[in-house]
Amino acid sequence: MIRVSNVSTLAELLARAGELKAVSDSPELDLQLLLCSVLDKPRSYLYTWPERSLSFEQQQQFEQLLQRRLDGEPIAHILGQGDFWTLTLEVNSSTLIPRPETELLVELALAMGEQLDQHKVRVADLGTGTGAIALALASEQPRWQISAVEFNPQAAVLAERNRQRLKLNNVEVLQGSWCEPLCGSFDLIISNPPYIDAEDPHLSQGDVRFEPSSALVAAQQGLADILTITEQALDRLKPGGWLMFEHGFEQGEPVREILRRAGYQQVETHRDLAGHERATVGQFPPTGEPNTGDA
Repeated sequence: MIRVSNVSTLAELLARAGELKAVSDSPELDLQLLLCSVLDKPRSYLYTWPERSLSFEQQQQFEQLLQRRLDGEPIAHILGQGDFWTLTLEVNSSTLIPRPETELLVELALAMGEQLDQHKVRVADLGTGTGAIALALASEQPRWQISAVEFNPQAAVLAERNRQRLKLNNVEVLQGSWCEPLCGSFDLIISNPPYIDAEDPHLSQGDVRFEPSSALVAAQQGLADILTITEQALDRLKPGGWLMFEHGFEQGEPVREILRRAGYQQVETHRDLAGHERATVGQFPPTGEPNTGDA
C-alpha cells in the first residue's frame, strides 16, 4: 500500500503531469481525470479551486490511482469508463477500449444512412465490444434497428449494461460469432474486428497489453476475420447494402482486394484524422448478384 506523509493542493498535483509522459500521450488529461475521479468533481473545478488541499484519504487514493497509471494500466480501466462519440461507456478488461479513430465508422455509417429509407434501416455491428459503434448510431438515429453482435459472453453482458444505462431500445445485443446470430437482411454491416498480426511488436506496448488478445489479433497477417466477415455478409446484406471495416493503417490495399474479389462494388478506403487509411467500405451489388470474377 502507498503511504502518504502529507497532502498536496490541486495546483501541486496538476504540476505532476510530467510523471506520466513515459506512459501516456496525454499526461495532463490523464492526471486531471484521476483527480476528478478522486474528488467526484468536473475538470473545471480543478482550476477554479487550485489552492484546495486533498484530504489524507483522497491523497492516498490519488497516489494509488497514479501508480496504476504509471504501471501502464489504461486510464479507461482505472476509471471504469471511457468516452466514445457523445457517450460515456462502461469499460472493463473483457474487451477493447473505444478509440477515437473508430468514430470514423460511425461517421461513414451515418452518411450512408442518409441515402436510405430512415424508417427501415437495419444495421449490424459485428464484434461490438462495449457496444460503442452500435450505441453511437442508435443515439443519432433512433428509428434505425441495430443488432450488436459479440462473441465474448462477458463483453456481450457489458454491451447490454451500456445499452440499458443509455436507454437505447433500438439496439439488441446478440451473443455469437460474426453474422451467425443474425436473422434477415441488413442495409449496413459494420465491424471493427481483430486485425493485428500476432507478430506485431506493438502488442507488447501501451494500452493493448491490458486488452484481450482475442479482440486484437487475427491470423493471416491480421486479415482472417475480415475475410470471414466479408464472405458471411454476402448472405446478410440487402441488395445495395454496405459492408464496412476498420483496419490497420497498412491494410487498406489488401482489404480492398478482399472486398473486390468477393464481388463488392464501389470499394473505397477512408482516412482517419491522422491521415492514415483506417476504414474500407464496399457495396453489395444492387442486383443482389456479386461478380466474383477478377476485379
